[in-house]
Amino acid sequence: MKTETNRVGQTTVIKLLERRLGADKAGEFKAEIGKYVEAGETKIVLDLAELSFMDSSGLGALVSVLKMIGKRGDLTIAGTQATVQTLFRLTRMDKVFRSFPTVSEAVQALTPQDTLKG
Repeated sequence: MKTETNRVGQTTVIKLLERRLGADKAGEFKAEIGKYVEAGETKIVLDLAELSFMDSSGLGALVSVLKMIGKRGDLTIAGTQATVQTLFRLTRMDKVFRSFPTVSEAVQALTPQDTLKG
């Protein structure tokens, strides 16, 4: 599973460098992102801009990661392509995951407003 990780303030941005997230990669994806959660990361943005296909297994892995974080933190999605966004809408997961067009908007949503006034 290829990812690229950056830190923006208190937020961890994980960019998925895969074109597909299906049954063959879902377990690996869950384990990879789970490492960050287990390490104490509580604000995570998943940048899915490279992802052009996701099936129900990939979506299930995303839900598992969200459950891992639980009430300790927050997970947002950024940059989804139309096909992936359609999957979120059809499964009504667009009501569960907060999604933003860009990483910077997703990071801003996870940043306390008093930090922005700086």
